[in-house]
Amino acid sequence: MQPVIRAEGLSLTAARGPVYGPLNIDVDAPLNVLYGPAGSGRTSLLLTLAGRMKAENGGLEVLGHALPRNAREVQKRTAIAGFTDIDSLEPGVTVGQAVRERLAWLAPWWSFLGKPTDRQVARVCAPVFGEAEVPAASTVIWNLGEAEHFLLRLSLAMLSGPGILFVDDIEQVHSADARRLVWERLAAVAASGTTVIVGAASLEPGLWEGLNPQPSALLLVQETN
Repeated sequence: MQPVIRAEGLSLTAARGPVYGPLNIDVDAPLNVLYGPAGSGRTSLLLTLAGRMKAENGGLEVLGHALPRNAREVQKRTAIAGFTDIDSLEPGVTVGQAVRERLAWLAPWWSFLGKPTDRQVARVCAPVFGEAEVPAASTVIWNLGEAEHFLLRLSLAMLSGPGILFVDDIEQVHSADARRLVWERLAAVAASGTTVIVGAASLEPGLWEGLNPQPSALLLVQETN
């Protein structure tokens, strides 16, 4: 099977020193965990693989497209969620407003989008939420539970129909029970045909029991100084 991501000698250095790498990466599993503690360059690496940042050295191919030359094409075929200040949701808006904003971003400029109904929100969220209850369109973001909030961010990311979904910092879902639910739904997304790569500060095999597919540990990123 052709890897959906292949990297050779990938590295990035900043003024303070190495950010990540050099790394060799092959991704061919449906559900993957990119393990790295705070300061390891994990977030920067995920954004590089998603075509949102440039590596300094090395070769990188994502979904058959060489980066950074084909960054725009990779950006269109991948999605990101869980990245602070990138896909964060405004706490004072409603679920319906967040859905409408994302749909408007994806729609042609001439399209008219009305106020989303509960049924429309449920349809948007169903592939990620599964059997979990979808919040009403009128629910304000700050009233969502941890799992609901994160699943909504995943749902909005999946609206573009990506080939790869990159998820960062799963530990921002603090409750183990809520995080277990998120893992279950990420496994369902992976089983549906979208490759999922999850950034995590620790490996949690206790939360992965019974998941299908099982998470594959992609890489151990060592902390940099």
